[in-house]
Amino acid sequence: MRGTQLLVLVVERDPHVRQLEAYFLQQAGFQVAFAADGRDALAQAREQLPDVLITEVLVPKLDGLALCRQLKQDERTKQVAVLVFSILAASSRAAEAGADAFLMKPLAEQRLITTVQSLIEANRRKATSP
Repeated sequence: MRGTQLLVLVVERDPHVRQLEAYFLQQAGFQVAFAADGRDALAQAREQLPDVLITEVLVPKLDGLALCRQLKQDERTKQVAVLVFSILAASSRAAEAGADAFLMKPLAEQRLITTVQSLIEANRRKATSP
């Protein structure tokens, strides 16, 4: 059990960015989990049902866009909000894959936190609407 903290699952290759994301998200009150690659992220998402999954496009074993597609096609995980966070200008490809949001690198703390919070709020609204 994760208690009352909202869970953010992060798939990030760069250890420095991963560390910063963890710090920013934890400071904002989120519980943070990490996946080593896209396949690991898919397995963890199916098991833990995170509130938000943040992925790069270029992650090993299953790229971030394929990961997003699989999450959105799976009845159990389709409600997981997906944020694609990349150095690549891939916002339209991310949207086509079903991503709920896209952010370009470099990492900006306030932009990251605001985006994650708005994704969670949007999911709450969807869950309570008839």
